[in-house]
Amino acid sequence: MELNGKRVLTIVSPDYDDLELWYPIIRLREAGAHVDIAGEHADTTYKGKYGLSVVSNLSFDEVDITQYDGILVPGGWAPDYLRRLDSVLEFIRYMDKEKRVIGQICHAGWVLSSAGILEGKTVTSTPGIKHDLMYAGATWVDEPAVADGHVISGRRPPDLHIYLPLVIEALKKQ
Repeated sequence: MELNGKRVLTIVSPDYDDLELWYPIIRLREAGAHVDIAGEHADTTYKGKYGLSVVSNLSFDEVDITQYDGILVPGGWAPDYLRRLDSVLEFIRYMDKEKRVIGQICHAGWVLSSAGILEGKTVTSTPGIKHDLMYAGATWVDEPAVADGHVISGRRPPDLHIYLPLVIEALKKQ
């Protein structure tokens, strides 16, 4: 399988976008990657904004970010909360510094913006946060998905089928 041996962390809090969390998890696991799900608390059920749920297997305090090849941030309303957590921002900053894969879709760009890593990067997102990303120094484009080095961004759930192949390709190069 193309991602055997790759480790990916996805982060979660209440009101994540159900498809933006689950579709990448399923696709990455199908490709052979090990995917951990971290939330503020381990073994906690988090409910998505459309009613699906996920159980975290790690707390943010338990995460050793150095062990991961990539991190995925789903959208929904969760990023507005996640961007307030220092541990989450440190995960993003570490992955950026080490040029490891950072995937974000829809509203997840808020987390990257708050982490201060968007200067000079080209990204997409839901148009509703394009100004947030632009004021953080990014070049925003209205495209389904964009790869700018190790930062992979997707616009919305209908674009997942374009976003995920970019994430997988970036992970294969790690």
